Amino acid sequence: MIRICTDELSVLSPKLRAGDMVELSGVVYTARDAAHKRICRLLDEGGELPFDLKGAVIYYAGPTQTPEGRVCGSFGPTTSCRMDSFTPRLIALGLGATIGKGVRSKEVTEAIIKYGAPYFAALGGAGALAASHIKSLEVIGFEELGCESVKRLVFDRFPLYVATDVYGGSIYNRG
Repeated sequence: MIRICTDELSVLSPKLRAGDMVELSGVVYTARDAAHKRICRLLDEGGELPFDLKGAVIYYAGPTQTPEGRVCGSFGPTTSCRMDSFTPRLIALGLGATIGKGVRSKEVTEAIIKYGAPYFAALGGAGALAASHIKSLEVIGFEELGCESVKRLVFDRFPLYVATDVYGGSIYNRG
């Protein structure tokens, strides 16, 4: 188990290999399909993004309704390939890592290698477990998108696997 803080990810990324189990702590942002479309439109128009892409980590997820007394509802990953048409551009602009589930496209893998931005896999079907590692949640952009709004999360030892490392190694190609 490798413990990582999001603010030290750029230094530690070259040491990570596909299949490594990590516990990630620190600030992470959510963005799914609709948010990615808006982010790219803002980039095209020269608008201000809800968060700085430089070194940021995006979790492809949206929570269920928050039960009383909890930080968030169940918060499992969504299928990452739905964001593949946007991801190489965001990585080229400084995005530090992505989190989701499932295989990524060749173009995303090439961007991961070129810019050193690993892809982590969260365990699908374990949204309640994931939620227990989220210590705070704040909607910071596109509130009208509901569960697809951009949120600022604070992770505490959030369990992940390195799905694609910065050398192109992938848990999905291991056989």
